[in-house]
Amino acid sequence: MAMTQPDGAAQPPEQLRYARWLEAGARAGLVLLVASFAALATGLLPPQVALQRLPELWGLPVADYLRQTHATAGWGWLRDLAHGDSAGLAGIALLAGCSLAALLAVLPLYLRRGERLYAALCLAQVALIALAASGWLASLAG
Repeated sequence: MAMTQPDGAAQPPEQLRYARWLEAGARAGLVLLVASFAALATGLLPPQVALQRLPELWGLPVADYLRQTHATAGWGWLRDLAHGDSAGLAGIALLAGCSLAALLAVLPLYLRRGERLYAALCLAQVALIALAASGWLASLAG
């Protein structure tokens, strides 16, 4: 069902579905960011890197930072979610991935209407985002 805007233009169902999914993902990501910050600030989740050390570490090259903090690179942060400074990355990842869920949510609408080009474009975007997030391309570079 298309909704009508104040200027009289109707919003197609796929735009509404995409917007709903994007809004839900953005809200969940923001809630997760606030919750992880609160857990870090209250000490519920201890930091992996002491806050006092951050000023000395901020200017380091990534390799030196990782070596000195014993932090993990790439998707290794998933193993460190028990630490408050890594838990915030879950909210960032959720925000970054919102469009994937929204694209997959509109896919059935396009397929049901026989709009294979739009469906293929959605799948291509999902594949490209997943490829970029996988880190595989970075591993090829060096």
